[in-house]
Amino acid sequence: MDRSVTETATEAKPAAANGLIPLLYVARGLRGFGDGFAIILLPAYMTALGYDAIAVGIVATASLLGTALLTLVTGWIAPRHDLRRLLIAGAGLMAATGIAFPAVEHVVLIGLVAFVGTINASGGDLGVLVPLEHAVLAQRATDARRTQVFARYSLIGALCTALGSLAAALPDILVAAGGTQLAAFRLMFYAYAALGIACAVLYRQVPHASGEERAPQTPLGPSRGTVYKLAALFSIDSFAGGFVAQSLLVLWLFERFDLSLSAAGLFFFWSNTLSAFSYPVAAWIAKRIGLVNTMVFTHIPSSIFLILAAFSPNLYVALGLLLLRSALSQMDVPTRTSYVMAVVTPAERPAAASVTAVPRSLASAISPAISGALLMTAFPGLPLVVCGTLKIAYDLALLYSFRHIKPPEEQGR
Repeated sequence: MDRSVTETATEAKPAAANGLIPLLYVARGLRGFGDGFAIILLPAYMTALGYDAIAVGIVATASLLGTALLTLVTGWIAPRHDLRRLLIAGAGLMAATGIAFPAVEHVVLIGLVAFVGTINASGGDLGVLVPLEHAVLAQRATDARRTQVFARYSLIGALCTALGSLAAALPDILVAAGGTQLAAFRLMFYAYAALGIACAVLYRQVPHASGEERAPQTPLGPSRGTVYKLAALFSIDSFAGGFVAQSLLVLWLFERFDLSLSAAGLFFFWSNTLSAFSYPVAAWIAKRIGLVNTMVFTHIPSSIFLILAAFSPNLYVALGLLLLRSALSQMDVPTRTSYVMAVVTPAERPAAASVTAVPRSLASAISPAISGALLMTAFPGLPLVVCGTLKIAYDLALLYSFRHIKPPEEQGR
C-alpha cells in the first residue's frame, strides 16, 4: 500500500476517535441525569403506593439481578456483534423502562419492570450500557490517555447524576401547583423514557465496527485468571455496596430523619457533585501512586465515614459524614475500570468488562433485600455498618493480591 494512503488512514482513525469519545460522554451524561432523579423517586413512588422498606429492598434486588443477567448476556454476544447495535438496543430498553413504570402499581409488576429494565437502584457505574461504552472508549484511547478518558467519563456521569438529583424535587413543585403526587412521579418516569430515546439517537452516530475491528474481540484467554480474581474481589465490594444502594440510603434518610423529597434531592446533588470532582483527582493521584494504591487508600477512609454516619445523633452530622464519604468513595471507579482494561489484552477487553461487571451486579443484587429487613430493626443504621466493614476487608484483599501487578504505564517504576 502507498505510504501516503497508510498515513492518511492512520491519521483518520484518531480523528474519528476524537469525535466519538465526546459523543459517548454526552450519552453518559443523559443517562446519568435520568438515573439521578429515578433512583430517588423509585423508593418515594413505592412509599406513596403504600409499600414498606422490605418491598423496596426486594425491588432493588430485582433491579440489580436483572442488570447482572442482562449484562452477562451482553458480554457473551458483544465480541461477535456490532457494539453500535447493542448500544441502541440498550437505549431502547431505557425508554421502555420509563414508559412501563407508570403503568404498574402492584409490587410484583414493579419488581418485574425493575428486573427487566434499566433503572439501577444503586446508581453508580452498573448497567448494561456501561461495559459497552467502556469497550468502545478503551478501543479509542491510548494507554497514556486511558485513565484520563475514563475519569472524564465518570466525571460527566456523576455531574449529570447530581443535576438529575435536583430534578427529583420537581414532583413537590408539581404537587404545589395542584397536581397529585402519583401523577407527578409518573411524569418523571416518562421524562426518563425521553432521555433513553435521546441516547438512542446519539448511539446511531457510533460507526459500525468493521470486520477487521470485530475479529480480534475474543472471549477471555491469557488474562482469564487475573480477570476472575478481580471479579471475585469486586463482587465483595458490590455485595457490601448493596446494603447502602442509593434507593435504600434515600429510604434510611426518609425514615430515620424524616427528610423531605426536595431536601433529599439537594443532598444527593452535593453528594454526586463531590463524587464527580473526585474522579479527575483520582486520575491525578493514580499517576503518582498507581491505580491499585489509589483504589485502596481513598476507599478505606470513605468506609470509616459511612460506619460513623450510622451512629449520627442528628441529621446534620449524618449528612456531613455522608458527604465526606462521597468525596472519597468513588475514586476507585475510573481507576478500577482503567486497571481492568490495562491488565488484559486488547482483544479481551469487551469480555473482561462484562465478566467483571456481571458478578458485581449479581453480588449487589443479594444485599438490598437483606438491607431492607435490617432497616426495620431496632438499629436501622446496621446496613451502613455492615457495608463499611465489608468494604474495608475488600480493600485490604485487593491491595494484598494486586499490588505487584502493574498496568503498562506503571511498569518500570
